Order: sequence, then structure tokens, then C-alpha cells
Amino acid sequence: MKTRLYLLTAMSMLTSLFGTAQAGEGKMVSYPAPVVSGVNQDGKTVNFADVYKKGPTVVFFYPKADTPGCTKQACSLRDAFADLSKQGVQVLGVSFDKEAAQKAFKDKFTLPYDLIADPDGKIVAAFKVEKMLKGLFSLAKRSCFLIKNGKVVWEDYAAATDQQATDIKRVLADSK
Repeated sequence: MKTRLYLLTAMSMLTSLFGTAQAGEGKMVSYPAPVVSGVNQDGKTVNFADVYKKGPTVVFFYPKADTPGCTKQACSLRDAFADLSKQGVQVLGVSFDKEAAQKAFKDKFTLPYDLIADPDGKIVAAFKVEKMLKGLFSLAKRSCFLIKNGKVVWEDYAAATDQQATDIKRVLADSK
């Protein structure tokens, strides 16, 4: 019995850290999008409200730059970026990583969107993203949000890794 409990706990922790590959998660919602700002990989301040005004906005959270699940999630959105852009979609990635780590991650995988450094966790808190501890470090649990007209219209607190773009495209098609 104890062994089974430990196994289930370990599986749950791995799923939280690395996400799942199942499309179709999340739920439709309607509440004001958090009005926050953060610093991108180039040290420039990004005001989220200004980004929201440009069109539908995907804000995704990932535990740690350049780790397997986070790379799959970021690259899923990278690979679909042209299609998403045709629909006017903006994309922002957020993690507790500092600017330098975000820049290295963006450059290594040629990510065409801003990565926001949130070492203090204020953006994570504003979106009510769950935090996980890994050793002495806090990590943001993999999550994703779609914002339209200043409102969060879809949230996924168990965001997919390599299926993230598929989920977003499905939600965009369903919400037309």
C-alpha cells in the first residue's frame, strides 16, 4: 500500500513538472486578464495590457527554461507561430528564470515571441499559477491562458507540452 502511494505521488509530481501531452485540457472562462508587466529576455519592460490590445494573447507558464517539457511546449508554439500570427495572436512565455536564461532559451530554439523573466513571481501570482518547489527553487506549474478583449477566455492549469499549439488552435476555432 505504501509503495503504491509513493508511486502515485511520484507520478503526480512528474506530471506537474513536465506536463502531459493530451490535447483538449482546460476550460472556457471569463474574467479580467491580469494587468501586469515584466521584463523580457532583452531587458525591456513588457506591459501585458499593451500586448492584449494587439489581439488575442496566449500567456503560457513553464517551470524552467531549456528543460525537456518546457522546450516541447515552447517549440510547439514556435512551430505554430505563423498560423497563430495570421489570426492576430500574440504569445508570451513566463517563468521564474532570469533574463539571461530566457535569452539563452529563446536564442537556442529560435523562439519568435517574448519570454518574460519573473524571478519575483508577481506575474505567476497575478495569474494564480500554482508554484512548485524543486530543491530550494520555486517553479511555475505549467499553465496556459488565452486572453481576448482584456478577458481571460480559456485557462489550462494542466497545460500540454508538445500539444500546446493544438490546444490553442482548437480553442480559437471553438470561440469564434
